[in-house]
Amino acid sequence: MEIESIIEQLGEMALQYGSKLLGAFLVLFIGVKVIKFILKRTGRMLKKSNIDATLQPFIKSSVGILLKILLVISFLGMVGIEMTSFIAILGAAGLAVGLALSGTLQNFAGGVIILIIKPFKVGDFIDAQGHMGTVKEIQIFNTVLKTPDNKTIIIPNGGLSTSSLTNFSVEAHRRVDFTFGIGYGDKFEHAKEILEGIITEDTRIFKDPEPVIVLHSLGDSSVNVVVRVWAEASNYWGIYFDTCKVSPRC
Repeated sequence: MEIESIIEQLGEMALQYGSKLLGAFLVLFIGVKVIKFILKRTGRMLKKSNIDATLQPFIKSSVGILLKILLVISFLGMVGIEMTSFIAILGAAGLAVGLALSGTLQNFAGGVIILIIKPFKVGDFIDAQGHMGTVKEIQIFNTVLKTPDNKTIIIPNGGLSTSSLTNFSVEAHRRVDFTFGIGYGDKFEHAKEILEGIITEDTRIFKDPEPVIVLHSLGDSSVNVVVRVWAEASNYWGIYFDTCKVSPRC
């Protein structure tokens, strides 16, 4: 009789908790699919909206993390775990994890600071942490750069928000600097006349501020002439390479 009673109790427990587990895992499975759908729709809505492109990846990532946390809490509640006890355990675990992942939390705080202060935005060309590239995404923990030679660089936001960086896209105008070498037997006036002709023919170069052509230094094998001109920031590299192409001793 005792064995039959135990078997009967086990059967009742299996029916009771088995249905709960089955329902919980079903909710978990469906929830993951729904979250993916919501994030996809959120991404499309953000692209169509007037929200700054810099904020869009951050908002999408934040929504995804929040929905996943809510899904896990719902799953645990359906399994039968007391949420008050779970929240207490989660708080203690969160403190331990927070201490262990202090660098990650620093990166999160750095991402928030970057989005608030906006030292750069998506599309800007920056030089930071020893890397140069165009900002493609500002994520919760990292910023993604694309280099001119099409490499992807991921920089943690913590260091990026606390160290110096150069943003080449803020100002509309930039100065283009050249150093040309002429021989010791060459006349500076003649070299200056040639360089003035090259500058005058390039309509991308501003007349005001006036271009500067001066003797800079005496090198081991050449006299170095410095040329400084101003132009639109978008024309910087075009002017630089085109001018060096005309003068092979750039």
